[in-house]
Amino acid sequence: MAAARFALLITPAESTDEERADFSDSFRRIDPGAPALSVGELSTQRGDGIFESIGVVDGHAQEVEAHVQRLAHSAALCELPEPHREQWRQAVAIAAAECGPGEWVIKLILSRGVDHGPAPTAWVTAAPAGDFAAARADGIRVVTLDRGYDSGAAERSPWLLLGAKTLSYAVNMAALREAHRRGADDAIFVTTDGVVLEAPTASLILRFGDRFVTPAPHGGILQGTTQISLFAHLEEQGFTTEYATVPTADLATADQAWLVSSVRLAAPIAAIDDAPLAIDHAFTDGLNAYLLSARD
Repeated sequence: MAAARFALLITPAESTDEERADFSDSFRRIDPGAPALSVGELSTQRGDGIFESIGVVDGHAQEVEAHVQRLAHSAALCELPEPHREQWRQAVAIAAAECGPGEWVIKLILSRGVDHGPAPTAWVTAAPAGDFAAARADGIRVVTLDRGYDSGAAERSPWLLLGAKTLSYAVNMAALREAHRRGADDAIFVTTDGVVLEAPTASLILRFGDRFVTPAPHGGILQGTTQISLFAHLEEQGFTTEYATVPTADLATADQAWLVSSVRLAAPIAAIDDAPLAIDHAFTDGLNAYLLSARD
């Protein structure tokens, strides 16, 4: 992804402010290349915050409501102040208007703020998306990586914040580097007791005949907005979709598989742990054509 071309600071509104309709005076456009955060900012010191990445196609921000709702879900898990949803919708609309033709990405960030400060810090950025044409067309190779906890950890230890989209992505980035060291493009996390989770920055969809399966959104899985949208699309096409506990062994029996996310969209998997997997290029092209269409 290119450097941000647009940035907007937000003074977070109280979620209980139901009478307010216009939040324009709570936004301040800034130079995206200029210093803007305090050195005491907890997002940079501790990764103490949450974020969302929204795909934009030809100026249309995709599935804004799903992302705003997930931002609120992450805020609740992290005990951050509840975002005012309409304020964030308006911020996204301003950012989308600044996006040019083609594919862009808007990021929403909500931090706990400055250490011992009075309020959280919030901002929105927009930047051109990377070129994912090769991943969508040719597929990606993935490896499975042990996530380091069992499938009951999220329920047993909620303070781990599993299932929240936090700014603490060091583990996710380390997993991608490990995948690259192993000659792969991406990774699929699995639990210590052999249950499939998700990729570091994407959801997993497996195909078994006319049945499409994704790991059930519990046990520390962040439910993907793109996966939800694709399931609705597949159901409209007459396919069966299912949320399930997926044993690691089932990866070897899938007919096809994809990693799906808001910006890269649907990347077909060509191999898992060096075991080749078939790619239906025409079907994948159809998935990405849908994902590139305007979706609300």
